[in-house]
Amino acid sequence: MQGPAADCRHSTIRIVFMLDREEYIEQAYLFRSLAERITAGIAAQEALAAIGQEVLATSKLPMAIDYLVGELKLVGTLSTAMARMSHYFTAFQTFIMRQAEAEAGRFDIRTALAILEREAAYRGEAVTPQGLFFYRFECLSRNRLDYDHGLAAVAADDIFDAAWKTWIQMVSRQVGLIDLADLVAVRSPEYWRLEKRDAMLAGRTPPEPDRAILFGSKEGRIAWANRGKDPLFFFAALQRQLGYPAVPRVKPADPAAESPALLARRLERLEMRVKLLEEEGRGGIDLTRFDPKNFPRRADE
Repeated sequence: MQGPAADCRHSTIRIVFMLDREEYIEQAYLFRSLAERITAGIAAQEALAAIGQEVLATSKLPMAIDYLVGELKLVGTLSTAMARMSHYFTAFQTFIMRQAEAEAGRFDIRTALAILEREAAYRGEAVTPQGLFFYRFECLSRNRLDYDHGLAAVAADDIFDAAWKTWIQMVSRQVGLIDLADLVAVRSPEYWRLEKRDAMLAGRTPPEPDRAILFGSKEGRIAWANRGKDPLFFFAALQRQLGYPAVPRVKPADPAAESPALLARRLERLEMRVKLLEEEGRGGIDLTRFDPKNFPRRADE
């Protein structure tokens, strides 16, 4: 585990335990490499086994990859293994992968891996609760994912303290009813600066903040300027002005750009599936031909 990070807002020191920076760097490499190899037509099990040999041996990722491969062979999913390794993978990472593996969903696995790669890279740098929240919220809105479960997974991260968790739960209940820019603005010093200015002009006693301040003045000014606008404009302004990470948008694969070798491999798989379906229709599949004991021996054995 990485050394504790201190959050000194309101003179309160909070200890946040995160993985070492090398773990996030290797996670980013894992997600990027897995997406590249899946796109190239390599089976996920084969890709993960190869990546497990490539990642930094001093990190904990090789052990995590071994568990992922085992779970993939057993049940065919990665999200179930990630959920069992909650000490290593966050609830949001598990949620993103589960959405990509859902049979009824339209969330592409390549998009999910790109999202996880960029988040891991950001967490390996100067991550902040504000930047991580905006990145994850934009992931949910751009890809039309479930807000209730998604924001619950967002709030489960240890980087968010009790005030953050309470606010995220409130956002989950009010999303779609109140603009996110309004919800952010009232949690910034900019909102209370304007309230005090108006109170002084009207001859009233300036009010004091009655809720936790979660964002800075810059986030507040950007939120105030984007009230009533498309939230994507709000996210884009935050990324331009404050350097927050942008959500990746993966281009759909172009079938015309695929190599002949990849197309031939897909045709072979389709032919094998058709043969298996035909055998099943004729009374069952002969499993003895898949038994290693029945494979012909080589001359050197």
